[in-house]
Amino acid sequence: MTDDAQTPPFIYEGVDPVPEQKSTLTETLSEVSGTVKETVHRIGDAIESGKKPGMPLSILANIAREAPLGSLLVAFLLGVAVARRR
Repeated sequence: MTDDAQTPPFIYEGVDPVPEQKSTLTETLSEVSGTVKETVHRIGDAIESGKKPGMPLSILANIAREAPLGSLLVAFLLGVAVARRR
């Protein structure tokens, strides 16, 4: 008999490695980022369609180009009217 007895292998409770869990903050930021990108694309598409000839943004741009001071006056008066209501 020898004094060198073989020791049994170490036994761990979880032999498989524990998978890393994504933090909820990372998931939330990913969702928010996707939503913001989608919203930006929708707004961009709406602006582009509004700039086509005959559409409201095109008409406003033409008016502002032809009479910039008159357009500024109208914008100022609309701002005053809205501010007084509140």
